[in-house]
Amino acid sequence: MTARIGIVTVSDRASSGVYEDKSGPAIREVLTEILLTPWQAVTRLIPDERPGIQSALIDLVDNEGCCLILTTGGTGPAARDVTPEATEAVCEKMMPGFGELMRLESLKQVPTAILSRQTAGIRGSCLIVNYPGKPSAIRLCTMAVFPAIPYCIDLIGGPRLETDPARCKAFRPAGA
Repeated sequence: MTARIGIVTVSDRASSGVYEDKSGPAIREVLTEILLTPWQAVTRLIPDERPGIQSALIDLVDNEGCCLILTTGGTGPAARDVTPEATEAVCEKMMPGFGELMRLESLKQVPTAILSRQTAGIRGSCLIVNYPGKPSAIRLCTMAVFPAIPYCIDLIGGPRLETDPARCKAFRPAGA
């Protein structure tokens, strides 16, 4: 079975063609490196508008059957940065530990990581995680949080995701 993973780039400028989206492809690249499970990317490139973000997230879970959605962009303090609010609005449970760990790891690189508002939550049997918009930060954050993602997806009834332990060792309790 092929796992469906949503990759949502939230950016006014990239969605209007002002510049190329490099963040969505950065997510795809790191997932290709670490996942052994066959997977298919379901991508969206949308502006920083809360209704559109919410609609995209709902569609990816409810209609596209994604077990995991990784968003990039819209997590800062600027007025149009509304990805965390859109994520919270569509989720049944919030998983704040993901954002906490991403900020902790990012703070080792830049002091402005405290300005990031990444979060994560669950809608149905899908985990939604907000990543920052910078490609290098995407890799750093993925390597920090992905060890917990496969087991989280197990717990919410999603498909079993296997990682390449040489690149990213997923944690599952004994017998899981």
